Amino acid sequence: MVKHLRTGLEDKYDIVEKWLLKDLEMIDGKEADTDNPYFDMHFEKVYNLEAYSCASKYAFARTLNNLNEMYLKQDLKIVNFDIAYINDNCFWSSNNGDCLVLMRICFYASNLLCLSLCPMP
Repeated sequence: MVKHLRTGLEDKYDIVEKWLLKDLEMIDGKEADTDNPYFDMHFEKVYNLEAYSCASKYAFARTLNNLNEMYLKQDLKIVNFDIAYINDNCFWSSNNGDCLVLMRICFYASNLLCLSLCPMP
């Protein structure tokens, strides 16, 4: 975990806390239905964290999940996240980021709208 400090035009990052992925018991997104950057990481103690944005919170959870699957292959509990945006094998997931997923959803919605407005022969 790092702390971001800004002094004038200079950015500085200080390491505040280190932890091992194998010690992570659960990551809790708090509220899957709302757009918020807050989440909890459960080790021996619970850390309340805030990401830069909701998208970065999901990117972080995806990264932890992928690292866990690649190296540890242990059961990592991910709760209160929309699982469709966490797992790579889901229909809506994308390695290109959340923007592409949103574009796909809009594309499919516009196609459905066009099809619903077409007269039936």
